[in-house]
Amino acid sequence: MATYKELIEKRDALNAQIEAIRVQEVPAAIEQIRTLMTQYGLTPEDIVLKRRGRKPGTKSGTPKHTLPPLYRDQKSGKTWSGRGRTPAWLGKNRERFRIAD
Repeated sequence: MATYKELIEKRDALNAQIEAIRVQEVPAAIEQIRTLMTQYGLTPEDIVLKRRGRKPGTKSGTPKHTLPPLYRDQKSGKTWSGRGRTPAWLGKNRERFRIAD
């Protein structure tokens, strides 16, 4: 069984070999890419991956719509639209907190 040092030496030798072959093959790959770009009339902008969804700088893809409050606590002034977790101040009888239309 190989020792830790031997494995590290093998890894380093393989990494050096990988880098040497990569340096040899990259120019041919670039030339192949250029040939295909010319053949199909592509620009670098065509190659860049386009993000889906929201535009950069926005927090979400669609704007949030706020709902009008349906319930109001008279003591604290807090409101609830009827969506999400029921607030504790609402209690069991919701109708006493309902905002009149």
